[in-house]
Amino acid sequence: MIAAGRGLLILCLPGLVLLGGLPALLRGGQVDMMYWMTSALLLLAGAGWAMGRARLTLSLWLGMGAVGAVALLCALAAGRQPAQLPMLLLLILACAASAGGALLRWRWPVALGLLVVAGSVWFAARTEPARQARDRPALAVITALPLFWREGEQGLAARSDAPILTLLRRRFDVHPLDSALSPDLGRMSLLLIAQPRGMAAAELAAIDHWVRRGGQALILADPLLRWPSPLPLGDRRRAPPVSLLGPLLDHWGLRLLPVEQMGERRHFLPDGSLLTSMGASRFDIRSASCRGEASGLIARCRIGSGTAVLVADADMIDDRLWLADPDRPFAPDAWSADTPALVAQWLGRSLPGERQWVRSNEDLVKGVRWAILAGMIWAGLGWALFWRGKRRIPPGTYVAGRNEKPSKRD
Repeated sequence: MIAAGRGLLILCLPGLVLLGGLPALLRGGQVDMMYWMTSALLLLAGAGWAMGRARLTLSLWLGMGAVGAVALLCALAAGRQPAQLPMLLLLILACAASAGGALLRWRWPVALGLLVVAGSVWFAARTEPARQARDRPALAVITALPLFWREGEQGLAARSDAPILTLLRRRFDVHPLDSALSPDLGRMSLLLIAQPRGMAAAELAAIDHWVRRGGQALILADPLLRWPSPLPLGDRRRAPPVSLLGPLLDHWGLRLLPVEQMGERRHFLPDGSLLTSMGASRFDIRSASCRGEASGLIARCRIGSGTAVLVADADMIDDRLWLADPDRPFAPDAWSADTPALVAQWLGRSLPGERQWVRSNEDLVKGVRWAILAGMIWAGLGWALFWRGKRRIPPGTYVAGRNEKPSKRD
């Protein structure tokens, strides 16, 4: 019975390690081999201890098989080769945990050293939050979206930054502006315009003049805003349901097309970044100074001496579309899309980390199936190669050749 239990443990161990990291993957859709650090550390060390020193080679074999199964899942789910550094760290942790568990009852000083190595790798592999940069350029923000306040509240209770804004403050010195005619705009080189209220012709001309003088602008223009609001329809405090920047876009050779898809949609950009939109549209580009990306969802324009990045969706910065854990906006592993990193990148800054994402549910299911199958085959091969148990002989049983003295030649 014990032998059968150990055999079942051997066959299922890579799959158990694999399943241990799936909850973190499913929470936000990120494919990160670091998610399997905890399950690999605990399960491989425990399995090594259960099999003992005599199965040290088998323990190491199973640890490498578990890492291989995780790597196969990540490659199939994301459609890309996993990052090499996380894979190397997971392999070191798996080997150290397997060997440490196997030697714990016989050579505990060596075993403790190996487990300390595994624990150190686990600790060092934790995701670093986005830290505040020392040099933060000034960023002007013109918006009607509730980025600086909570809708439906009054007084000091209404003053609250949206999660996307708290992240941007780590890279920029953010200044909200009520009007493009504000003299403060002339002292800044970065501008974010997100679904603003209706602007007078003088304000639109001021934005055009500011960009042509060398400004860098990010403009979010939504033809059908789906941002949830507790305010009733028609309330002047609500953001406009449609973009009111048509004259400026037309002046730059762009036209915002009607919405083609009402629901949520995931867009994979050429560099592998993920952008999630809601009721987004696309631009009809009629100017040679602009080029489109992501099937027209994004337009990059060279306007005079300045640049402008335009996105045909403003709902994308709503934290419901990019943040899986609202309590951890600064942790990249809590994101469900690359929206904060893309916004910072379009404004000339960067946020840490390179993330890979599940391409589709079908790819994830295929990855799990093949990874579990490969892990079981690898474990079965290791069982056949390294499981060489000694047959126990009951006491008092006579075995020919044992305890017999060799005959002496006269």
